[in-house]
Amino acid sequence: MKNFAIIGVGGYVAPRHLKAIKDTGNNLVVALDTNDSVGIIDSYFPFANFYTEYERFDRYVDKINHSAQPLDFVSVCTPNYLHDSHIRFGLRNNCDVICEKPIVLNTWNIDSLERMQEETGHRVFTIFQLRLHPVIKAWKAKIDASPKDKIFDVDLTYITSRGLWYYTSWKGDKSKSGGIATNIGVHFYDMLSWIFGKVTKNVVHIASHDRVAGFLEFEKARVRYFLSINYDTLPDDVKQSGKRTYRKIVCDNEEIEFSEGFTELHTESYREILGGKGFTLGDARNCIEIVSSIRSAKPIGLQGDYHPLAVLPTSKHPFELR
Repeated sequence: MKNFAIIGVGGYVAPRHLKAIKDTGNNLVVALDTNDSVGIIDSYFPFANFYTEYERFDRYVDKINHSAQPLDFVSVCTPNYLHDSHIRFGLRNNCDVICEKPIVLNTWNIDSLERMQEETGHRVFTIFQLRLHPVIKAWKAKIDASPKDKIFDVDLTYITSRGLWYYTSWKGDKSKSGGIATNIGVHFYDMLSWIFGKVTKNVVHIASHDRVAGFLEFEKARVRYFLSINYDTLPDDVKQSGKRTYRKIVCDNEEIEFSEGFTELHTESYREILGGKGFTLGDARNCIEIVSSIRSAKPIGLQGDYHPLAVLPTSKHPFELR
């Protein structure tokens, strides 16, 4: 049994980590969050210590790390811009770290964390659940078996509607979330680079507060993508069905259907890590390079090979309408 701490236990993704710790037979010793609405802990680890102040959490971690049962892992589920700092906290406290994606916002953060890994002897892992999805694994196997000179044409569409709260939260602040491509797209970019290789071209057609569209050329694929958090960009049939999320990947006119099969992937990720595997800082480098390049790129507009949904009319930022 391994001993865990969680930083950011009040966040959206934290219950998946709580479940993964429980399902793999391990123990949550202590958790931290600035928000005290964390009753979800009772469903998994009712005897875990909980703090809302970093200083008291830090003192407690130091105390138990000098006991007979020190921490083994720190799980990081905090806002994106805090990942780097909280990973460092775990490493400094002689723990391995499991961090939600995006593991960091920039590649230079990876460089410094890799140095810190060497200094501390501990490792950093991230969650790339799409790499563990059976359909995606089968798709990669099919691409790997294709002729070496074969170039695939891929369209990626991902729309996950968000309400007005989004723009008041840290997620609506590009300096904290990294923007739309980073916040909702990083795991797709990782999946694409895992399957099709390194990026050789990165073009952004449109980028705004609620969407981003562009073109990525990989070693084995040409990819047009459209990511959005705006409900109005959903296809009409999806709206009529009452759904608020739409994901679709088409490869050479064949749809890759992977809507199901997500429920246990965080637990599977933990099993991989605890079994001596897991996805590392090095594994994350390609997708972090992609999203940081998209973030800094100047959109060229509707030129070249752009995603069909890129033509949808843009909307004003909600703050402009208040």
